[in-house]
Amino acid sequence: MAINRKKGVQDRLGDLREVAGRLRAFMRAHRLLNTTWRIGVFTVGAAVLAAGLVMMVTPGPGWAAIFIGLAILATEFAWAQRVLSRAKRAAERAKDKALDPRVRRRNAIIAIALGLAGAAAIVAYLSVFGIEPPFTR
Repeated sequence: MAINRKKGVQDRLGDLREVAGRLRAFMRAHRLLNTTWRIGVFTVGAAVLAAGLVMMVTPGPGWAAIFIGLAILATEFAWAQRVLSRAKRAAERAKDKALDPRVRRRNAIIAIALGLAGAAAIVAYLSVFGIEPPFTR
């Protein structure tokens, strides 16, 4: 009796990777297809990277888009792989620095001090100019 086993997600991903690898090898063998593919990867990667840069000054996940854009570019370009690996190292160092207990304690103390200073400024303003709701006029 044969066992009827459904393909799992890992099996399907393996099949998909195999097909994608064969397709990419076929495109690399043909110069025009390879150039077209690289132009497409560059266009998509640069667009995502540019969107990430825009999102640095507007609301949105700027850093995530920048890293995704670099990852897209790194699939085809060696310079993007080097930039991405350097960015990963910098992010790792920043994470380690942010999780350092001394730095976290210092940041908490600074946040509390600034919060108290802001509260004191509000109390001083209200004591000088009085509390008058804007809708009573």
